[in-house]
Amino acid sequence: MAPDDFAEFVRGRHVELLRFAYLLCGDRYLAEDLVQDALERTGMAWHRVQRQDDPEGYVRRTITNRFLNRLRALRSERLVGDPPERGYVDREPPDHALWHLLARLPRQQRAVLVLRFYLDYSEAQIAQTLGCSTGTVKSTTSRALAKLRQQLPANSQLASVEKGAS
Repeated sequence: MAPDDFAEFVRGRHVELLRFAYLLCGDRYLAEDLVQDALERTGMAWHRVQRQDDPEGYVRRTITNRFLNRLRALRSERLVGDPPERGYVDREPPDHALWHLLARLPRQQRAVLVLRFYLDYSEAQIAQTLGCSTGTVKSTTSRALAKLRQQLPANSQLASVEKGAS
């Protein structure tokens, strides 16, 4: 049985963690799996995690790492040609073009952008979360933004804002 403070943490942060995971992977069901897995791992180590005084950071790091390492886990699964039927269709974010471009980025670039612009993490926090140097974070962010800008239609609202900002 989970400690009361862990259950309270889950109740208070679950929706935000799901939103974060969804932005990271772009799939509602995978996001739910990532959050569930991260919370399981956190619950088993709750006393140690709580002593670090940043349980949410621990869970977000776990979600991010599980997302980035997912390909290794998929290698051992048996993939099928047809996905199962879906009873519920997710609503897409308002900017469909940008969402699709973000979904096409490599996992590491997408993770860096989500951590930077959704969670507003500093480069140092991202480097700590991903276990890399701040230089790697800077170059990955630069490449990801360049790729997005290159693929944005010239008439999109974001492209106009980006050109005005430079």
